Amino acid sequence: MAQKVLMVDPSKCTGCRTCEMACSLYNEQKCSPVLSGIRIIKFEAKGMNFPTVCSHCSKPQCMSACPAGAIVHDKVTGAVIINETDCIGCHKCLQSCPFGQINFHPEKEAAFKCHLCGGDPVCVKYCPSGALTYVFADEYMMSKRRELNMKFTVMEG
Repeated sequence: MAQKVLMVDPSKCTGCRTCEMACSLYNEQKCSPVLSGIRIIKFEAKGMNFPTVCSHCSKPQCMSACPAGAIVHDKVTGAVIINETDCIGCHKCLQSCPFGQINFHPEKEAAFKCHLCGGDPVCVKYCPSGALTYVFADEYMMSKRRELNMKFTVMEG
């Protein structure tokens, strides 16, 4: 089965944080950015907002670092999933993620991150600006290739 990826277009992000609220409400029944698997980083000086999400690596360092075996690949979605009931709260996955995409739940005392909502990401559904899309990986690669071609065309012209 072809895998899908969560694609981010920072140029479309307005910084409204609707994605953070939708994520935390769906997963935790609370509107709290601290409990969201997606984060908006604001670059005030440049007037930019950048949604950041887990890359769901093919060889995740967080999975290798987890002594409890609480991190697995979802066979259906390809997402890297943290099983909160198996998490021992050691923080090794947080320390090992090169992108800083794993968080720690203060009440559950367990690591958590984006899990792609079982293949139907809520953040994408509620993003009012279209900055988030969930597409097949080959579509993503084609869009990146087009983006690079456009950059080179601009540089040459």
